[in-house]
Amino acid sequence: MKRAVKFFLVLAVTILVCSPVAAQVTKQQQELRGEVETKTGKKVRLFHSGTQDVKKTICIGDLIPVYREVYAYGAIKKTEVGKIRVLSYVGEHYFEAEVVAGKIKTGDVAQKESAACLVHPAPDED
Repeated sequence: MKRAVKFFLVLAVTILVCSPVAAQVTKQQQELRGEVETKTGKKVRLFHSGTQDVKKTICIGDLIPVYREVYAYGAIKKTEVGKIRVLSYVGEHYFEAEVVAGKIKTGDVAQKESAACLVHPAPDED
């Protein structure tokens, strides 16, 4: 009997000690999951295909609406969550942009006409 009580006591203490550690999630993990909202004034990166039609459609200085797509009841519901302003080109497949309105998450879609870009957080500049 004494041995069983000791075992359950050690098990309970182990669970209590480990649970807060397991519950902590880093900011980087939250960004990758799309749980962190980027607010007005912050920079983001827009991933695109790099094709000429995207580069012709989306220009520096454009104000583009951003949509969040949610799968519900067998269909994809698309709602506007904010707007971004395109600031510059970054390599072959990215634009740098600034959030002008709304709260934008990783994985949201910036769309102008038929060109669409996937929103990613901008790397931290230290």
